[in-house]
Amino acid sequence: MTKSIMIVGVGGQGSLLASKILGRLLLSEGYDVKVSEEHGMSQRGGSVVTHVRYGEKVYSPIIDKGQADYIVSFEQLEAARYVSYLRIGGQIVTNTQQIDPMPVITGAAQYPEGLIEKLRTDGFSVDAMDCLSLANEAGSSKAVNIVLLGRLSNYFDIPAKMWEQAIRACVPAKFTEMNLKAFALGRAQAKA
Repeated sequence: MTKSIMIVGVGGQGSLLASKILGRLLLSEGYDVKVSEEHGMSQRGGSVVTHVRYGEKVYSPIIDKGQADYIVSFEQLEAARYVSYLRIGGQIVTNTQQIDPMPVITGAAQYPEGLIEKLRTDGFSVDAMDCLSLANEAGSSKAVNIVLLGRLSNYFDIPAKMWEQAIRACVPAKFTEMNLKAFALGRAQAKA
């Protein structure tokens, strides 16, 4: 059976690295893996969406509405924006951080209040935490992506050491320890 993970974020947050690490991890576990990326004005803080599909045999990298087993979101509004892709019984794993999109920055719109509570009220399973604080604790605000992967890892029956190997393989050596710390913080936080 094919499983689908949708990674949603804002340009520059490291969603492409997160999908690369996930792809490597799932390949190492013997799955057929397909990854597809969508960039919408990503250099200007626009949405970046990555589809990761894995299983015995995957024919298409694209996740249709109502098909994602997981939505991994770097920012609350992105989780709300893509919730229609989550299957019934699926899981949202999100950072609680708010990053103002251009309409909010220009004053044309306001950032919606209480998004995580609204998603839960609407019946979605939402695992939300402050990934930015944990990333800073690990040594860099840029490690939010790895903190999120640490959190996500709790939903998989794959040993932490396999996730760590995938991180080591995809991250430049000088950032490896900091990223491993970010992963550990995200993973441990979920058990609290």
